[in-house]
Amino acid sequence: MSGTSAAAGSASCRFAHYFAVCGVDAETGLEPDDGAGESFEQSPIRRSFKSKVLVHYPENTDRSPFNKDAVNMLCMPRGLSFRTQADRLDPQFHSFTISSDDDTRSYGFVHTFYEEVTSPQIISAMQTLYQMHHVEHQSSSSASSPSSSSSSASSPSTSSMDSLVSSLDESDAESLAGLSGCLGCAGSFDPARDTLYVSKALCLLTPLPFLQASRQFLSQLHQAVTSRTAPPLPLESYIHNILYEVPLPPPGRSLRFHGVQGPIVCQRPGPGELPLGEYPLGEAFTLLGVDNMVQLLTCAFLETQVLLYSQDYQRLMTVAEGVTTLLFPFQWQHIYLPIVSTPLHHLLDAPVPFLMGIQRRDGASRSSLHLPHEANLCFVDIDNHCVEAPEDLPVFPERTELIQELSEVLLNFGLPPQGGVIPKLTTNSTRVSSLVLEDLMEDRRNGNLGGEELAVLERLQALARRFGGGKMSDGGKTLLGHVFEEEEEELKAAKLNIQLREVFAGRFAAMFGRYEEFVIHSALDLDSWLSNREGTFNFDKGSFLSVQPASHLRFLSRFLETSMFSSFVDGKVIARWADREPLQQLFDNRLEKERLYDTDMDSHNCHYRKGTALFESAQATERRLLKADHTAIHPHLLDMRIGQGRHQPGYFPKLQADVLAQGQNTNKWSSRVMASRRTDPKRSAMTDHSGVDSEQRQKHTFARKNLRQSKLLDPSPQAVIETHREFVDGLLSECRLKTKRMLMERMGKESVDLGQGEASITGLQENALIHGLCDLLERTWGHGLQLKQGKSTLWSHLLHYQASKGKTEAPAESPGSNGSERRTSEEGAPLLRGSLIQDMRFIQTMSEGLSEVGKARAWIHLALEKKMLSQHLKELLTNQELLRQLYKPHAFLLCEEEREQFLFHLLSLNTVDYLCFTRIFTSISIPYRVVIIPMKKLSIAMATVNPWVCVSGELGDSGVRQIPKNTQEVFFQCRNLGRLSTLQLGQENSGLLAKCLIDCVMVYNEITGHTYKFPCGRWLGKGVGDGSLERVLIGQLVSPGGEEDAGRWTGTPPELASPSQSVRTVLGSLGSRSRMQSVEVQEDMREAANNLVKHFHKPEQERGNLTVLLCGEGGLVLSLEKFLIHGFKSNRLFQRNVFVWDFVEKAVVSTETADEMGDLHGSTLTKGPPCDSLCRYVNAINASPRNIGKEGKFQLFVCLGIRDRLLSQWLPLLAECPLTVRTYEEGALLRDRAAVHSLFRILHTLNEFTINLETALVKGVDL
Repeated sequence: MSGTSAAAGSASCRFAHYFAVCGVDAETGLEPDDGAGESFEQSPIRRSFKSKVLVHYPENTDRSPFNKDAVNMLCMPRGLSFRTQADRLDPQFHSFTISSDDDTRSYGFVHTFYEEVTSPQIISAMQTLYQMHHVEHQSSSSASSPSSSSSSASSPSTSSMDSLVSSLDESDAESLAGLSGCLGCAGSFDPARDTLYVSKALCLLTPLPFLQASRQFLSQLHQAVTSRTAPPLPLESYIHNILYEVPLPPPGRSLRFHGVQGPIVCQRPGPGELPLGEYPLGEAFTLLGVDNMVQLLTCAFLETQVLLYSQDYQRLMTVAEGVTTLLFPFQWQHIYLPIVSTPLHHLLDAPVPFLMGIQRRDGASRSSLHLPHEANLCFVDIDNHCVEAPEDLPVFPERTELIQELSEVLLNFGLPPQGGVIPKLTTNSTRVSSLVLEDLMEDRRNGNLGGEELAVLERLQALARRFGGGKMSDGGKTLLGHVFEEEEEELKAAKLNIQLREVFAGRFAAMFGRYEEFVIHSALDLDSWLSNREGTFNFDKGSFLSVQPASHLRFLSRFLETSMFSSFVDGKVIARWADREPLQQLFDNRLEKERLYDTDMDSHNCHYRKGTALFESAQATERRLLKADHTAIHPHLLDMRIGQGRHQPGYFPKLQADVLAQGQNTNKWSSRVMASRRTDPKRSAMTDHSGVDSEQRQKHTFARKNLRQSKLLDPSPQAVIETHREFVDGLLSECRLKTKRMLMERMGKESVDLGQGEASITGLQENALIHGLCDLLERTWGHGLQLKQGKSTLWSHLLHYQASKGKTEAPAESPGSNGSERRTSEEGAPLLRGSLIQDMRFIQTMSEGLSEVGKARAWIHLALEKKMLSQHLKELLTNQELLRQLYKPHAFLLCEEEREQFLFHLLSLNTVDYLCFTRIFTSISIPYRVVIIPMKKLSIAMATVNPWVCVSGELGDSGVRQIPKNTQEVFFQCRNLGRLSTLQLGQENSGLLAKCLIDCVMVYNEITGHTYKFPCGRWLGKGVGDGSLERVLIGQLVSPGGEEDAGRWTGTPPELASPSQSVRTVLGSLGSRSRMQSVEVQEDMREAANNLVKHFHKPEQERGNLTVLLCGEGGLVLSLEKFLIHGFKSNRLFQRNVFVWDFVEKAVVSTETADEMGDLHGSTLTKGPPCDSLCRYVNAINASPRNIGKEGKFQLFVCLGIRDRLLSQWLPLLAECPLTVRTYEEGALLRDRAAVHSLFRILHTLNEFTINLETALVKGVDL
């Protein structure tokens, strides 16, 4: 016991944790592998049988307990494979990764070879199975027609061709298929004629991905087994050595240890270098090509579901590890299973992001796979070199330049960047080099290749490299030359790995160089932060996005919502109270170093910069591989019983358990390492995270990740049920967090009037969040699906529901539906708040060419904008019969309680307004209804007018629409106008009786249900008010139900009414209220100008609607009108309304008259360019064919003046005009020099901004 515990105690610093052997158990015999999903029509020799872990050493370690079932499944994912001498018996290599419950990852390396079956029971069982199969096959053949008997007789051997092969090149598969035509060769078995072989796997489990060293060790171990001559020492000596006596190399150092036939070198990067990653990235890029690899990495960064597909297990692992390695400094947070055996295919149902790999069966095609949800799936067919990415995938930032740099790195190493090339396997060179080393050791026969001989060999290698000795022509290549060539290839692959990784590390250093400035530290201590984790923002995403180049925004807005980024920021926050995670510390150190050498890291201005650390990092790795820093203890004789370890060529011996189950205390080196770690508190904190910090960090980690890989790898029915139960809980939790995040984000932006231009930063973040919601709904609807139908599971369900409704409603109307629900307007417009089916029909008629996934997303966007998402989904789920027909019992949609909570969380989204459908589907045709609401007492006057409207929005205008006679509304269909901003209201009848006092105009979007109110509160007609026949009204979106108040005003508009125009009318009536305070007027003017300044100082994507700031309530036009009307004299008898435009017009006329008469008084407007422009603009406005009235002309005057940077010059001119003294009282603001000068300065500050006016405001003016 003491030996075992000692071994366990030092496990954390050992090169390998476990050695295991998997194969057939002669005692239990052959057990069919039911989970392999194979047909019994196959020949027994082609079927899968259950394998077992025959032995593993040591029994257990404290830090990483041995999971026997998981290791067995990953060593032999397709179970036992049987062959005969007619088949190829080449050994195969693959690796896997396995995580323990504390989230530490181990790597498994597996060397699979074929061993002759010596057990009579196994041979007899195989013979019996074959005879039974042969009889059944013959009987089925005779039952078929004679004409087809010949073809059917040969079909089983062809269709079942080597379904158990785990890693074959395409060429191997073709040659094997050729053999199948030979009767009695493939698929048949006769003990008298055939020798039976069965697969056996040697597995080494290590804490770090020492791919090359582990591969060499296992390969040498197998070669010692197959060699005719016995190895220098029993195999137990080598296995004991690597398990207990070979330590992990220290960071930044390399280590030499000894296999059966020669030395093996492994190395470990130093503290300032990228973490160890030996999986050949060059092979991954060569298989898929640079373009496809960047596409795959984009999917991984955005946490889509990634499914790898290949016939070769090692290719699955190479691509998966390549992807996760290139994510630095971020880490994959979700399910990670590069090899998923057939019993675990239920995990393809997982409604969460995953990175998984499944093996392609012989002859299988992409269409034969049952993939429940593909809406957000990235499917990677490695063997056919293609990547199917999800729809609407953002482009990786500076993708073209990145591909160019990666291609240059690959070309420098002689690899084609376009991909599609099958890399050459290095097994042959390994075998050659092993033969060389075997010959060298044959002379010594001592098992310890060291001392002077090893030193001489190293010097020869160094000389050969220096003088090119390893690069002879093929004809004159020596055995030693082959060794050098193999080592050169290994070194080349290591350097390529580093350079490719540095390219991506450099990209993220450039993109996130200033990320720390946007991290929000709001909590006082770790406990309070952990308790309020969900309700706090740790990163200022809006500000971060606002300083990024526009081309990066789509990718970054989605990436900032991922778990990997959230976890990365969490780590930064936790670093205030605990040690930083090693990857984050490394990244931060690199950023600090970059800042020292580069002061300009402005995201907006920086151009693409190539990585600078490519060669330095590669040189450090090269130095370590060329010269080992440490040498481990050599294998030695163990205290074994006589007769054990006897060599039998071709058979792996039965190992002596007592010498391998415990470590003999010979490893002084590792004990020194443990002692040094105990004495160095900083290193201890970094490696072990011991103490309180570790506990707190662990608490955070466990709160974030609740799916244990050990449970995922358990194929038992009970474990499968528990796994899917966790998926259900996870979906509910994700829905709660997503809806909460959407509400917090949206409520923080409610005051921002999202307008002009395309998606704002706010809009981008909103789009990313809504995309996440669409993805969540697709994954939820895909969980536990019986049979996939189409790419979008949600749309498929909607179609089933639509079909079922069509059947029930075809004979007669449903009794539950009342007339109002099914009524449409005369023009055929759907209802304002249409039903689920009506929304579906609209989506189906959209001429956008949408895919199924696109239609589902459009339907979600529409339902969200209408605030009907939860209600529609609830209606969809009422059809229980359809649910039971479509889903398995464990599906989320059949868990009633969780389903209700899910809908409740979605219902909370109704508290905020979204314009997601309107803003995304910009080219569709939308039906609008416009209703003119007159003042109630004067509504009869509507019969005398002949009105028309023109509605304008972010995306265009409707054109002039005539209101039919004797009606107050018009219905029309036009291209989506986006969010509505202005409405032109006019009438064609210019007679004196044609006039009407308009309260407001309401515009309804009949698809989204949005209602816009355009307040007016003024007359339309000649001889009343300002005589306007046309008005430009500013709109506002009203919440549902707001239209109920639409017609409540009677008589004169109230003084403090919300519409700005009615306020303006009241201001113009001097007799209706007391004189305004000058301080109040000046304050309003400053506020209006300040709002404009703030508008332009926001990032362009965050700005609101400029028209509202200019012409709306509290806008510049109204504030300036208040200024100019202050102190206006009125000696009229009947106190009629006065208009500022009258004064401006008269001032210009008097100037022009004085100019013509040559008035030398000097008291008229000062001549010069400002005066000329004032006269020209006023005359142009008066010459406009539009009858916009005096208020409309003044609004146009202000808008044009501010646009062309002239307004600040015009107002002082008006103040100096002699007409001003006659028109204004002495205390008027326009006669106050200080007030006019203050106004000049306020307006002058606006000259630095470029102001673009809506077409509706300036239409008809020729300037």
